[in-house]
Parts: sequence; C-alpha cells; structure tokens
Amino acid sequence: MIAVTGASGQLGRLVVQALLGTVPANQVVAIVRDVSKADDLRASGVQLRQGDYSQPETLASALQGVKKLLLVSSSEVGQRLEQHKNVIQAAKNAGVELIAYTSILHADTSPLALATEHVATEQLIRDSGLPFVFLRNSWYIENYFSAVGTALETGKVFGAAGEGKFSAASRADYAAAAAAVLTGSDQAGKIYELAGDQAFTLAELAATLADVSGKSVAYVNFSETEYKDMLVSFGLPEGFAYVLAQSDTGAAQGGLYDGDGQLGKLIQRPTTTLRAVLQAHLSSI
Repeated sequence: MIAVTGASGQLGRLVVQALLGTVPANQVVAIVRDVSKADDLRASGVQLRQGDYSQPETLASALQGVKKLLLVSSSEVGQRLEQHKNVIQAAKNAGVELIAYTSILHADTSPLALATEHVATEQLIRDSGLPFVFLRNSWYIENYFSAVGTALETGKVFGAAGEGKFSAASRADYAAAAAAVLTGSDQAGKIYELAGDQAFTLAELAATLADVSGKSVAYVNFSETEYKDMLVSFGLPEGFAYVLAQSDTGAAQGGLYDGDGQLGKLIQRPTTTLRAVLQAHLSSI
C-alpha cells in the first residue's frame, strides 16, 4: 500500500489523483487530519484514514500495512520539525519500507530561511534508518495566485527578488513526480532537485501576467525590510511576512533556481509553463 499524508491539502490531493492513474484505489491510503473534509477522497475509493502530525497516537493506525509513504511537509512553519518527527517515528514503528519527503530545492545549500526545518527533517529521516527519497521542490507557480488580483487592480507585482530567477512549476507537476517515485522501483537513497524547465524573474512574471490579462502590469522591487513591512501593512502576520520577503532575497541569491531539468525527466514531459498556469487561473476567476 502507498500512503500520502496531508492528502486533503492542495498538493496531497493531486498526488492521490496522480496515483489513481496507475494504482488500484484500495491500495492507496489518504491520511488526513479531518476526514469530514475529504468526501471527494472517500468517493474515489481510496482508504481514508485520520492522522494528525501533532497527535502521534493517530499515526500508528493510519500507517498500518503501509509500505511506501509520502510525507508532505507540514504547512505550519516553526512547528514542522516536531510534527515531522512524529510521522517519521510512526513510519519506522509501522515497518514502512520507503519514505518520500517533500523538501525544498537544494535544501542543504539553500539561502532561504524556509530550508532550516527541511534540512533538519532530512536529517531525522536519515537518522531513522528508513529507506528514503527526498523530493526537493522549488516554488509552486500557484504561490503567486494570491497576488494576481492585487496586480491586476494596481498594475504592480511587488517583491524583493531583484533579478533572481524562480524555477517554478505547477503543483500538478510536483504531484506527478511524487507519484512516479512512489510507483517506481529502486528509489531508495535518491535525492531529486525538482524545478520547472523555464525559470522566470518577477519582472517576467509581471510581463507574462500583463500579456495574458491584457492589462498593464509591472514589477516593483523593494528591499527585504520594505517588502516585509508592506506585507505586514496588508495584514500578514509579521513572521509569515518575513518568510515571504526573505524567500525573495534568497531567490536573488539563486536559491530557487535549477536548470538540470530533473522534474521534466521524472514526469516524462515538459513542465507546465508560467503562461499556461496563469491563463488557467484567470479563466477560473
């Protein structure tokens, strides 16, 4: 059996869907925090199990009989390490034969503050003795959806990345890669640096959005502090605003760029373009 944690989340759901393309539904386990919010997963025929990263007692039964596990990293920055530790220990106790973890691009050399918990989680997994594979994902193009409305209203995309390039891809691309690894053979010990084929700067993001929408949009660059303060003025918590601003300056140092094409090779097709993702988003709003 193959299990996916966080299966009701944006990435987890897509991984389950991708797995169902080749794996019988009764061999897929969708682990979710709240089963009442996963009726679509239940309807797909997969095994729906309750499991909470912060409640270790729920994880033992959730992982019973599981041979391969995808640990989708927690979204709760600052609490991730303890939560991941709970899943890793439960996986070891359950006799899981392969654990895949969604880390961050070039985690061990990344200048991004976000990488800290990922590096520590990778080490926990190594120390556990479990056979592992690390899926080091770059940015999701969908990360910018929240800024699209503001950009179309103001004509501006804000950031602090300068000329830094983002090798971003769609969530569906990363989900397809995870499914390929979980259904593939001889994956133990592999580390994949996963990134989109076509990197872009935030100025190029603004230009693409302008072209797709037919509206005037330009990129406005700030310092990290200025951008963080602006995000706080928009209502974001200060800690989250710092993470976003520091991720931009990390990207300016090359932290979210990779040109090796491992993602496209793994999913056996070109990664989805920025233009295609933005066009699909605009048509849905």
